[in-house]
Amino acid sequence: MLERRSRPGGRAFVYEQDGFRFDGGPTVITAPFLFEELWGLLGKKLSDDVELLPVAPFYRIRLSDGEWFDYCQDPKQMRDQVARLSPGDVDGYERFLKLSEEIYKVGFEQLAHVPFSSWTDMASIIPKMMKLKSYRTVYGLVSSFIKDERLRQVFSFHPLLVGGNPFDTTSIYSLICHLERAHGVWFPRGGTGALVQGLVNLIESHGGSVRCDAAVDKVIVENGRARGVLMEGGERRDADIVVSNADSAWLYTHMLEDDVPRHWTPKRVAKAKFSMSLFVWYFGTNKKFDDIAHHSILLGPRYRELLDDIFNKKVLADDFSLYLHRPTASDPSLAPEGHDAFYVLSPVPDLDSGVDWEVHAEQYRKKIAQHLEDTLMPGLQDSIVSSRMLTPVGFRQDLLSLKGAAFGMRPVLTQSAYFRPHNQTDVDGLYLVGAGTHPGAGVPGVLSSARVLDELVPTVGRQLAAPAGADHAA
Repeated sequence: MLERRSRPGGRAFVYEQDGFRFDGGPTVITAPFLFEELWGLLGKKLSDDVELLPVAPFYRIRLSDGEWFDYCQDPKQMRDQVARLSPGDVDGYERFLKLSEEIYKVGFEQLAHVPFSSWTDMASIIPKMMKLKSYRTVYGLVSSFIKDERLRQVFSFHPLLVGGNPFDTTSIYSLICHLERAHGVWFPRGGTGALVQGLVNLIESHGGSVRCDAAVDKVIVENGRARGVLMEGGERRDADIVVSNADSAWLYTHMLEDDVPRHWTPKRVAKAKFSMSLFVWYFGTNKKFDDIAHHSILLGPRYRELLDDIFNKKVLADDFSLYLHRPTASDPSLAPEGHDAFYVLSPVPDLDSGVDWEVHAEQYRKKIAQHLEDTLMPGLQDSIVSSRMLTPVGFRQDLLSLKGAAFGMRPVLTQSAYFRPHNQTDVDGLYLVGAGTHPGAGVPGVLSSARVLDELVPTVGRQLAAPAGADHAA
């Protein structure tokens, strides 16, 4: 495995500074059974390498009117909270949950692991998608069951976790509500970086290797077939199969020579709809904020309008909605004794906005810090002892995300399943895995894309004769 960064993880990079460990990216772990299955395929248990800790509540949501909603696994507690905010919506909430389960059984259990390499794969599932109202948006589906605007926001924010706008993301993503309810939300002891290290242990224990500071510049294509990769600096690595975990839009735009035929030409990629980007501020404090949950969501006064600014108008708004991560709520070892580690994430427009982040980053950070101090964390700014930022520029420069879009192509219906960049590309021997291919972003989606490849790559690989001295795969 070739990793361009200085340590494994990609988006799940770990920053260590001032005695703190900050997980760089994914912090919400769902569908733990996919990890269990992966470890089991290699004759091991997930617990051999990783300890997963349950998170409760899943999310503590601060509504714009100052009310709170603890989004959790307990059915009675959830029902009681819905009744407290809007008694008339309890029945609709229950009916929405039942539909979320139906969508999960089709959208996740049946479709997430189908390659969708041909139009017939898509045609065969259209009747099911129509029955489950996949033509509706997540917000539209939630609104058909729930009337209170605050609860509509509570049960429609999930697409933002995978780069989607609830107002145009296909309602098939409503399955996340049931996924979390059925299987919980988890956090690895030691942070997400511990899960990455567990995966590295798994690779190395079965004869694989992980090479860091190994940036791939191009995929080598000869006579219509992938033959390896060309590294930055000119080194060539030959292979009979290449699996790319790079952002698919970046791959098709920058990592294939112009004369390589493909459906996703740079012109077609440029016309695609992309996810938002993110502004992330990692910070450590010299005191504990024990009343802050592991995952908090602070919804701003504008929901639809803010998302329209981010996704469509591509302007940096004066207000924001925030996700606040406090991993030390579950694992105090991620900060020095008596300290707390945090990151706060604000969805922002991608680099098409033209925002000069060198000019605006610190100003934006200060606004977020003031908001947190005013709402949740009194005395925050005087307690900060460690700080770093990640802007959309970092997503482009460090993670090679086209336009700085944090999650690749947006999960709208016309960019899902068959319409998303395929796991098996037009180039023989070149495959895609990760958030930029089917089924999409998020930890379960990325794992499911690997499950799809398990159906595709071995079948092709057995038909190939590797060149003498070549790696089996790169």
